[in-house]
Amino acid sequence: MELRPLPAPAAAALPGDREEASRILAATLPGAWPQSDLLDVLPLQAAASPERECYGVWVMVERESGSVVGDLGFMGPPDEAGSIEVGYSVIPDRRRRGYATEAASAIVEWAFSQPGVEVVVAGCDRDNEPSIRILERLGFQRTGEAKDQIRWRRDNEPTEA
Repeated sequence: MELRPLPAPAAAALPGDREEASRILAATLPGAWPQSDLLDVLPLQAAASPERECYGVWVMVERESGSVVGDLGFMGPPDEAGSIEVGYSVIPDRRRRGYATEAASAIVEWAFSQPGVEVVVAGCDRDNEPSIRILERLGFQRTGEAKDQIRWRRDNEPTEA
């Protein structure tokens, strides 16, 4: 799988001009993407500067098919405390193939490589067992519940040389 930030022009084209968004992304857009939870975020991504695109939506592109299989990303750049929130989603017919785990692992590591990022947080619905397993596998710790979601946190632990 390949991960890449969603270019602002592609976000601006969605959801109406799928052909243009597909051309910009150089990827096939399945009918199930973008999912409804991404639609509200597209205007923010469309307004992002090239330097800020990476702190918004990223796409998961399946190498074999060249098709978008999901998206993930951040709810904006890190805050003053060095915290950044991550989220992810895979289209229904590509779930249970390890894409979310692979993508979330890669983007969390990317986040920790960015200056000032000390903590990655996430939220998931209480009944979303696959997402709970992913976050646990990636070393996130439960921090409580808010707005009908379980909240999670993973600190940037320095690696020993």
